[in-house]
Amino acid sequence: MTKIAAVEKIKSFFDKTTSECLPENLPLLLRQRAQNCPDNTLQVVKNEVGEYEYHSYKRVYNRTVEMACALKKIGVHRGSLVGFIADNRREWLILDMGILSLGASDIPRGCDSTGTEIAFILNFVNCSICVFENQRQFRKILECGEKVPSLKTVIFIDSPDDSVRNDAEKLGITIYKYVDLEDSGRYASVSERKDVEEEMNRTGRNETATIIFTSGTTGMPKGVMLTHDNYIAQCEAVKTALPNTKDGDIWLTVLPVWHSFERAFQYFIITLKSGMAYSKPAASVMLQDMKNIHPNWMCGVPRLWDSLAHGIFKQIKKENKASRFSFAAAVYIGKIFTKSRDRVCGLVCRYRKETRFFDFLYGIIPFILSAPFYGICELVIYRRIRAVLGGHMTAAISGGGALQHDVESFYHAVGFNLIEGYGMTEAAPILSVRNPLKPRAGCVGVVFPSAEVKVVAVGKDGTLATDPLPPGKKGIVMARGRQIMKGYYNRPDRTARVIDKDGWLNTGDVGMMTLDNEIKITGRAKDTIVLLGGENVEPAVIEASLSNSPFIERVMIVGQDKKYIAALIVPQKDAVTEWADISRIMYSSWESLLESNEMQLMFREEIERLVNEKTGFRTCERISRFVLLPESFVQGREINAKGEMMRDKIRRLYEKQIHMLFLNGSRE
Repeated sequence: MTKIAAVEKIKSFFDKTTSECLPENLPLLLRQRAQNCPDNTLQVVKNEVGEYEYHSYKRVYNRTVEMACALKKIGVHRGSLVGFIADNRREWLILDMGILSLGASDIPRGCDSTGTEIAFILNFVNCSICVFENQRQFRKILECGEKVPSLKTVIFIDSPDDSVRNDAEKLGITIYKYVDLEDSGRYASVSERKDVEEEMNRTGRNETATIIFTSGTTGMPKGVMLTHDNYIAQCEAVKTALPNTKDGDIWLTVLPVWHSFERAFQYFIITLKSGMAYSKPAASVMLQDMKNIHPNWMCGVPRLWDSLAHGIFKQIKKENKASRFSFAAAVYIGKIFTKSRDRVCGLVCRYRKETRFFDFLYGIIPFILSAPFYGICELVIYRRIRAVLGGHMTAAISGGGALQHDVESFYHAVGFNLIEGYGMTEAAPILSVRNPLKPRAGCVGVVFPSAEVKVVAVGKDGTLATDPLPPGKKGIVMARGRQIMKGYYNRPDRTARVIDKDGWLNTGDVGMMTLDNEIKITGRAKDTIVLLGGENVEPAVIEASLSNSPFIERVMIVGQDKKYIAALIVPQKDAVTEWADISRIMYSSWESLLESNEMQLMFREEIERLVNEKTGFRTCERISRFVLLPESFVQGREINAKGEMMRDKIRRLYEKQIHMLFLNGSRE
């Protein structure tokens, strides 16, 4: 037997012994869990009076079957495409599973969507039935001026008022309330329930479960068709990727569930026989729910972790001088200890075999020296910080964007296990996640067991090589496996652009592999700025560095086909005004403050401090000019639901400001 064959045999055995064979589709997965662990908590919901209600697997499954019976009566059937404009809540899962139980597919979107986006999506898939969280979402269509002639049936989760009913009747649209469908389902006959459960059995693995329209970071949104098997493939491997999960664990869910990241994890929760507690991404609400529910796991986007960390820093600033000093010293000690501990324990990304020994030598002395101080800080400070975050958290997963190094190192320092994952909607979406038992900073984790990933070189003519690059060599990240999308809805031309004849998906991300089969992302291929001199500039790296400034809320680098790069900067208003008051700067308005010479000079110094040769940036990556924008970026306008900047849209919105940045075409 060859060495390669032996490795493949071992890998095959490992996969079989660590993965669970699951049913053909998602509703059957829920049914199986309702039979295996009927009394386990699946949903934790806060009722109208603020009390937490615990809904078991058996109860949720019964509600799903009842909802499917009601949906069938109003016209949902196999092959139906059902619009679904709502945020994360108890009813979302029941409606989702109810729709899928009938062999139909849902087309989800969040409440932050504009009327034009909703109308575009519903028209593109020719939806006749759509679920709306509330009447405001329905009114967006009426107010945007775009007609949706195919829409004939609307379901409201929150009950609408009479004016909306009248508007709907004029358009020939029939309205149903969620509570009425619930009542209808409860009175479904035994034969009706049996018909629904038989319909579940008919759905094959490769049938479309959902069509998720990309959030429009660049260009026109595309409908990503994801099958039941795309999700099931990942569910079968999730226990391998997250080995320290336990039956009955509670996950705090705060992200938009229409997006593939949160949605996949809700199916993972069912697979793991765990439960989900619903909260909101607002710090005040979420921290209170953490305190009351004591969740074991949660998912969040980088912006959320950044916001929580800054919230803790802001609270510490209100303490006395001794407390502030103690906190700063503890964080400093924590960073030294954890960094050296990672080196000693081998939790550092490796690109060459010989680095492991040198990492140990480099880390052992600071590890030994800082260990006693770290132990004291653990007893006095770190526990208190983790208690604010629930106190029982096994790990939290960050996804949907790059985690800032400073934010990551802070959580690592205080003993909060924040791990990073990576993926994209077209991969349904998880391609890698750090091992929560052995997390390595500096990468986005080990390749998910259900996926194949390789990094390939790009030719001078833009063509991609087929052979994978060795560890440490930068190239385009490619992915393949059961979890890769069926394709873009009604756009085979676009599908062919991203999936080659061998089934490899071009993620559009630039990265490299490590010796331990981990992925390190270094930038976006399509976001790369090419200057007139031919230099390639990765804006995300520069933006990440500038985001470490306490005075910068958001920043976007521009400069395609220009002589130099420039920056659109959204200042952090509280920090800037506080600095202005301390510096005794006179100003009449926020806008006048940003235009003042003192403020322009301060930001120039911040930029030069963070982006220079010593911090690892080339001359062509230095920012020549910048503009301070007086208003924060708004979700749905400049940023999408994941908190990512919609670069094309920002370039259009701030066309005038960008033009002024390059008006003379010379470096300052």
